[in-house]
Amino acid sequence: MDWKTGQTRIMIDPKLLRQSAAEVAINLAKRGYVFDSAAYQALDERRKTLQVETQQLQSERNSSSKAIGQAKAKGEDIAPLLAAVDDLGERLAKNESALGELQQEIADIEYDLPNLLEDSVPEGRSEDDNVEIRKWGERTDFAFAVRDHIEIGESLGMLKFEAASKISGARFTVMNGALARLQRALIQFMLDTHTSEHGYEETYVPYLVHRHALVGTGQLPKFEEDLFKTDDETPFYLIPTAEVPVTNLARDTLFEADQLPQKFVAHTPCFRSEAGSYGQDTRGMIRQHQFEKVELVHFVAAGQSSAALEELTGHAELILQRLELAYRVVALCAGDVGFGSAKTYDIEVWLPGQEKYREISSCSTYNDYQARRMKARSRNPETGKPELIHTLNGSGVAAGRALIAVMENYQNEDGSIRVPKVLQTYMGGLEVIK
Repeated sequence: MDWKTGQTRIMIDPKLLRQSAAEVAINLAKRGYVFDSAAYQALDERRKTLQVETQQLQSERNSSSKAIGQAKAKGEDIAPLLAAVDDLGERLAKNESALGELQQEIADIEYDLPNLLEDSVPEGRSEDDNVEIRKWGERTDFAFAVRDHIEIGESLGMLKFEAASKISGARFTVMNGALARLQRALIQFMLDTHTSEHGYEETYVPYLVHRHALVGTGQLPKFEEDLFKTDDETPFYLIPTAEVPVTNLARDTLFEADQLPQKFVAHTPCFRSEAGSYGQDTRGMIRQHQFEKVELVHFVAAGQSSAALEELTGHAELILQRLELAYRVVALCAGDVGFGSAKTYDIEVWLPGQEKYREISSCSTYNDYQARRMKARSRNPETGKPELIHTLNGSGVAAGRALIAVMENYQNEDGSIRVPKVLQTYMGGLEVIK
């Protein structure tokens, strides 16, 4: 058991680690992650030896205790036997302590291992090596000087960073009036599309979770500094994404074959400390401590995740197509794929105010990585035996960044914003925000 979480050691497939550690090291090296497979195997061999020795000592102690009882019954001198049991007890205690420390050392290594990458992930070290898969739409052509979302929102008096700063400090936003309603309209439009057209089940989940939920999805223990948490002996963590509570719906569950796939959509606020991001996107709403997101989560049977990733990505793309926003899809290279992901597509929307594509959705398959941590399984219909499910998630899409994209791509020369046609019914028929 892991003393930090109270859970069994869980990570990538332990059999694969022990039988093919060198191959695991080669795969992880694509990320730039150094896994010392020889050192790991040496630790595991030492664990096996200690485990056998400990079991032998336990057996000897049990036999000696039984012999003491038999000697007592016969009226024999049991002093030598008691001394032998005491010696066995001391040796056993030392072995158990050493074994516990070694198991924890191995567990710490295993918890730190990122997921194995799929073979189709492009090689590369940084976002510069990501591979463009496709583009959709034409960039908006303006006959006037383009403003960014900050200038547009502040000139309308509907985006107030200074007011937010007085309340909560940097990286927060206050929105008023039609602009706040526009964000709500975007969220409602996404939820309606995903539930009515794509077969997702809308779900409402907690915004505060316990540590084990974040361990299950892979945010902990690796990314503790990126999270906000309460100052308690057993703290709650504010969710960094709805992926955490929604994916944990599969925790400790054995699905029957006919119960998969399952698809969930959830709208939640998300909270991130943005540790290490100082100096990046400090202006505006691109990188906030609190933001809104519509999240898509899939539970599928093993072997179905590749097709599900393409489907999920397509669902997120449709939102941008309906909004008539130009975007591109890129396959993240090995060095840019997230810690728990086996493969990721980023969808990047065109922002005229920055004159670049910026991420608005990240769609990933985790294969069985999260399922192993959460003990989420399904029954194989052919063998009848339980096997780990595969999990996927993606933004469908990030509401704040969708709002930025609409503001910048639908801006008018006078500073007003045209409301996309698909959102006008959600805005009570309003066509222009001014």
